[in-house]
Amino acid sequence: MGDQKSRVNVHSVLTQVSSRPSASDETYPLTRLDHAMGHHTIHVIFYYEKSPFGSFDMDPIRVTLSEVLSSYPPVTGRLTRDDAGNWAVKCNDAGVRVLRARVGITLDEWLRSADGNEERDLTVWEDMPEVPNTWSPFRIQAFSEAHHGQAITFPPFFKPPAPPDRKFSVNNSKSTSYLEAKLQKQTPSVKMSTATFKFSDSVVKQCLSEIHDKCPDASPFDLLAALFWIRVVHLKGPKHDDHTHSLSLCVDFRRLLQEPLPYGYFGNALNFSLLSLNEEEMDCSMLGRVAELVHCHVSGLKEEEFWATLHWLDLQKEEGGKYAPPFAMYGPEFTCVSMEHMIIGDQPVMYSMNFDSAKPVHVSCHVGNAEGEGLILVMPSAEAGLARTVMVTLPEEETAKLCEDQSILHLKPTMLLRSI
Repeated sequence: MGDQKSRVNVHSVLTQVSSRPSASDETYPLTRLDHAMGHHTIHVIFYYEKSPFGSFDMDPIRVTLSEVLSSYPPVTGRLTRDDAGNWAVKCNDAGVRVLRARVGITLDEWLRSADGNEERDLTVWEDMPEVPNTWSPFRIQAFSEAHHGQAITFPPFFKPPAPPDRKFSVNNSKSTSYLEAKLQKQTPSVKMSTATFKFSDSVVKQCLSEIHDKCPDASPFDLLAALFWIRVVHLKGPKHDDHTHSLSLCVDFRRLLQEPLPYGYFGNALNFSLLSLNEEEMDCSMLGRVAELVHCHVSGLKEEEFWATLHWLDLQKEEGGKYAPPFAMYGPEFTCVSMEHMIIGDQPVMYSMNFDSAKPVHVSCHVGNAEGEGLILVMPSAEAGLARTVMVTLPEEETAKLCEDQSILHLKPTMLLRSI
């Protein structure tokens, strides 16, 4: 799209408050993981074939939103610092921003012609100012259940996980060794672009059957993480240092703990770990083997790794109890995020957001400030079964090459929001 004017026209900004005030003196401290990931933001976009706002009259929706916000007091609060200098949300009922915009083309035209960078205009994000006491860190959350008079399926749970009585050593933890190394790395500044690939249920099933002898328990995530890792390594060309290729794997831990966190946990339960393979293992013809290694790594992650990471973050505190400055979590290494936790039973949660009996036809998720070697998000898809959507963010030239990669095109993905 170059420097041409955005087709997203934001014409009004509203502030929506909750229908019932919260306790004005209540605060929610941000967790250790929240502080560590302070460089990053999350932007989720739901696409519907029919506008959930009817004739653009948002009044009925705003009434419902007010009710929902009453259950999420941190969303309507503002960021502040505690006595140690750490971030917390002050629940002062200041409200959440609601932005109204128009795009003068149809949904199909947008998905075919917009690129990943232009799509970010739909999130209309603004950087946090130096003094954030009047700045809203949240935009609209999904609230379709309440709009239809239904109970919230996964009610919010705000209490962060409490560590078990036993202690966890950081010395033998793979995750903490990896995070320690991250602190020493610099993230190169390059222009990034994004492309989206949608793989059908039948194609994913066929690919899993083809690698069954190598990895009989492979999940769609194992398969697609291995495929895109191999192809990106191939297009980047041979390495000239230690001939080792590394992939940072990000998984959600809320259901993997001995005392699982509720699905409605309103917080951060992500864990990053590193898988490294040599060039022989990354050979283009060994998809099944790489998928097996990804599967063994992810399924072998234990609760101890999660707690050891939190303990390590505590050890990085400055004198007085202030958390260390944030650093690049989604990078600088090539990073792959599993969103399999967003599928409960066989239902992808993000595609159950009903408006007037219509479900999203597509959901995008962007991670702010994901730089370095690149990022892959393996997400649920609108199609039932094993269908998956893969969003890839790479340096601009590499994105263009990946979109022409025959090993990926052979699987006949639907390509959306491709950067030009």
